[in-house]
This record gives sequence, C-alpha cells and structure tokens, in this order.
Amino acid sequence: MGGPFSDIEQTIFEEKKVLAESYQPSEILERDEEIDEYRFALQDVLFGRNPQNIMLYGKAGLGKTAVTTYMMDALREEVATRPEADELHVHECNCNGKTVYTVVRGLVNDLLPDSASDFPKRGLGVGDAFEELYAQLDRLGGTHLVVFDEIDHLDDVDTLLYEFPRAKSNGHITDSKIGVIGISNNYTFRQSLSPKVKDTLMEAEISFSPYDESELRTILRDRADRAFVDDGCADSAIAKAAAIAAKDRGNARQAIDLLRVGAEVAEKQGDGRVTDDHITDAQELVQRGRLSNRIRDQTQHAQYILETLAYLDREGETPARSKTIKTRYEQVAQSHASDPLTTLKSIQNHLADLHMLGFLRRNGQNHGERGGRYYEYDLDLDADIILDVRDDIETEHAP
Repeated sequence: MGGPFSDIEQTIFEEKKVLAESYQPSEILERDEEIDEYRFALQDVLFGRNPQNIMLYGKAGLGKTAVTTYMMDALREEVATRPEADELHVHECNCNGKTVYTVVRGLVNDLLPDSASDFPKRGLGVGDAFEELYAQLDRLGGTHLVVFDEIDHLDDVDTLLYEFPRAKSNGHITDSKIGVIGISNNYTFRQSLSPKVKDTLMEAEISFSPYDESELRTILRDRADRAFVDDGCADSAIAKAAAIAAKDRGNARQAIDLLRVGAEVAEKQGDGRVTDDHITDAQELVQRGRLSNRIRDQTQHAQYILETLAYLDREGETPARSKTIKTRYEQVAQSHASDPLTTLKSIQNHLADLHMLGFLRRNGQNHGERGGRYYEYDLDLDADIILDVRDDIETEHAP
C-alpha cells in the first residue's frame, strides 16, 4: 500500500521560487524611468562624494524594495571598479513597529566587531545610541547607505531624519559619509515631517506609480516562462491575472500571487495547465491572504483600532465618530494587556492613516454651528477577516 504522496508524479511548476514574494529578479522589468532616476541620485557615491538622500514613494507591490535591492547590488559592483569611490557599506532596516532607539541600536549591533558585546536593549537613551553609531561609522570609514523600509511606520521619525543628514556638518562623523534611503507606502509621508527636517533632508524623490495591464502582462510572462513547465500556463490566464491586478491596485505582487495560487488550484484539481478558471478560483484566496498581510503590516495600535471597528461593525454601531471609537479602543487595548494611546488626536491620526490606506470609509458630517463638523468612520473590508487575523496574531504571540 502506497503512502499519501505516492501518487504525486508530476507538477506544473518548473521553478516555483520565481513566484515567491521573497524572489529577487536579476532584471527589473517595467521600471526603467525609476531606475534612471535612482541611478542619477546615487552617482555621487562613484566619485567619493557625500551621497544624496533619497525617498521612494508608492503603494505596496509596486517594486520599490525590489528596485532598491537591485540598485544596491549594482552599485556595490560598480564601486569595486572605481578608484575614486570609497568602500561602500549598505545597511537595511525595516521600521514597521519599531522606535528610533531600536532602529539605531540594530544598526550599531550590525556595525560592532564580532568581539564586542551587543548594545543594550534598555538603560540608555536615543542620544547614547546615536553616539555609539557615529563612533562605529567612523571606525569603519567609507560610505554608508542606510535603507529604511516602511519608514512611515517609525515612531518619532523626525529625530532620525534630522540626525542622519546633519551628522557630518555637526561633527558627529569625520571619517565616513552617510546617506539615507527611505521607502514609504504613503505618498503624503513628507508632509508629516517637521519643516526643519524637510530643510535638512534635501532628498531626491522617486515616485512609483501603479503598473498598468500591459506592464503586468510583461512581468507575468517573464515569471511564467521560468516558473512553469512547457505549456503549463495559458496566455489567457496570464492576461486575466494582469487584468484583475491592474483594475485593483496595479500591484505586481498581487498579479504574481494570482498566477502562483492559480497554479496551485490547478494542481489540486489534477489539471496540467493553468487556465482562466483557475485564476478566477484563485482571486478570492489571494484577496483574503493579501488583506491578512496588510493588516499584519500595521502598527500594534492601528491593529487595535481595526479590531475595534470590526467589533462595532458586528454590533451595528458603524459608522462611528472618533470619540466612540476611542472609548471602545481603550477596552480592546487593555484586553490585550497593552496601555492604550491617551489622546483623541492620536486616535484620529491613526483613523486618517487607515482611511488613506483603504481600510476605512470616512464621511464628513456638518451639523451647523452648534453641532460642528466631524467625521464618521466605517470599515471598507470584511470585519470577520480582521478578527480572524487578530486572533491568529494573538495566538502566535501567546506564551
């Protein structure tokens, strides 16, 4: 009697990893303009000059991180051939859910020699962490590019973006050069920075627009040619996945996921070729998974606010004003043994961000001079998805 896997003899996939989110393509398609802007912004590094600060803007799945990885790899290779260039060090940090202290501490620990003890998690302040960071930068010398992914999620980002660009002029570093590369999903992120930070940063801005249907077809065809066996995917399936993603958010990640999940559906059904019907079946599965990932990407308190609105939605209490949401949010945060945010303004800021990201609907109400003008908020996605994801997260973090 055969085992549970004995009847599996063939697969649609030739190289499935090219459809994984972690896959880094050797060539970036349909981003020539952004690459050219990036190339120009980085050229000072080739001549041993102070690097320019760079900010990348665009929604998730538009290639910001992939293009950055590609450009950093290419820059390292080119620097190695240029006698005028200093030794190049690239540091990467995802800022989601972190404080300035934890970010700077992480950079310090990456720079410390192997024989040194890690910088302490607690007991010292942000100023101490910056002082040690500058000492380690000068110890190594050369040019340092620090890539801050999801920089818009960082607490007190003004401190970080004020300190780094002024490190040289303030005498904190003398034997090294430093440049900031910030990656943000929020097109309006710069508007939230203080005037002094904007003046100090003097960055090059590169905006990533959504992909159109034709661009997504090009990307999917390239991935499909390597991912599947010969004749393992119909051209019409590629076109359908591209069309669905283009109409939604113009997101390459979503289009690639549709192709991968469609192929998994085909294999589960015993079919040897991905067709339009498989992409249709994959659409709901991908949408639910993508929403789950987007919820997980939010900060802890933003997740609590989403959970709050999910409860209010279930109880028929939405749309709701920010004051009502704040009261219920405090109960939710305390139920997770977390200290809630204390000001109404902080709740309103989170609500505005969640609205901008597409999680919430916001309607303005004007009740005249006495009633004043205010906003009411409602979910723009299924409450059950939010609560299921939150349950999963709390289960994962349970002791």
